[in-house]
Amino acid sequence: MKFSDIETISQGVSDYLADNKIVDMTEIQRQTYKHIMDNRDIIACSSTGTGKTLAYLIPIINRLKSNTHNIQAVVLVPTAELAIQVNNTLKDIFAHMDNTFSSVALIGDVNISRQIDSIKSNKPAIIIGTPNRIHQLISNKKIKVHEVKTLVLDEADKLFDKTFIQDVEAIRKSLMKFTQVLLFSASVDKKTRTNTLCFKPIFIDINSNSGNTSQIPSTIKHISVISDRRERIETLRKIIKAVKPEKAIIFVNSKYDLEESLQKLEYHHYNVASIAGNKDNSAKKAAIENFRSGKIQLLIATDIAARGLQIDNIDTVINVNLPEDNKEYIHRCGRCGRNGNTGTCISIITDNELNKIKSYQKAFHINIVTKKLYQGKLVAK
Repeated sequence: MKFSDIETISQGVSDYLADNKIVDMTEIQRQTYKHIMDNRDIIACSSTGTGKTLAYLIPIINRLKSNTHNIQAVVLVPTAELAIQVNNTLKDIFAHMDNTFSSVALIGDVNISRQIDSIKSNKPAIIIGTPNRIHQLISNKKIKVHEVKTLVLDEADKLFDKTFIQDVEAIRKSLMKFTQVLLFSASVDKKTRTNTLCFKPIFIDINSNSGNTSQIPSTIKHISVISDRRERIETLRKIIKAVKPEKAIIFVNSKYDLEESLQKLEYHHYNVASIAGNKDNSAKKAAIENFRSGKIQLLIATDIAARGLQIDNIDTVINVNLPEDNKEYIHRCGRCGRNGNTGTCISIITDNELNKIKSYQKAFHINIVTKKLYQGKLVAK
């Protein structure tokens, strides 16, 4: 189905799609569009890189009223990086429209007074941000949410973690009773499915509807490499030398492993940068933009810092440590193989972690091939 087949899409949105050479709707966009336009609550699950952001943004934009300057939609995300990405997409769409709609990203670790000034001057129709900062602004009566028609939780499963849930629930309570609630994620667990934010939600699981029982695109190959725990970082270097990725993201579980990986790869003259949840926002933003543009070949990240990153042409994901939460494997490997492209996810493991690899294979319906490094190459074990 093509976007041009939908009569309710505004001319400005059509112009944005044309300029970005977006013609066909992805499955998640096709299956959610009418329900969102009909003001239904939705819980939608679809693999990373399948167009979930536009799946909710386009119908929300098409429902905006031009006769008010108040906020009409709130988008909650778990990270500052994702908030900025969604806001940049909105700015691009609004630039193609004749009316004066605007959006603002509201994140922590940024001067709140400047954000308040930005809200006053821009009068945004849509705000995007992290739950803590948006809750803070609502509690301090710095933003009016009485006209909000839609609340979106992007990366919903993460937003139901204890880190965010109190702020998320408080934001929901501040909105009108019948505000539409849209939950989007690459993985949906029981906690997300049984949430009390939605009213009689429609469940849409693209993976099961398409006959693909895996939540991971079939275009991604999965490899494990056994290493001594103390040799993980050196094994990482050897893997990079062997596979020669054009653009790779490297996942670690701790700041210590992040710093050690960064130092090792810099010492061997790789173009590498790192992002972590507690790193300065301007430094993270610079690292991400350099990675996106190709100035940086390798990006080292923690799970929270990388959530929702929308960067095309990543061909390789390397796990220095397996994720502490199994479902994070879905989000990690989904950084590559986007939009039908091929990708490779390589996990460095110890002998004791083989059972965890088997659990991934069973839970996610994937095949993870164990290989070894031999004479500078990855070969069958």
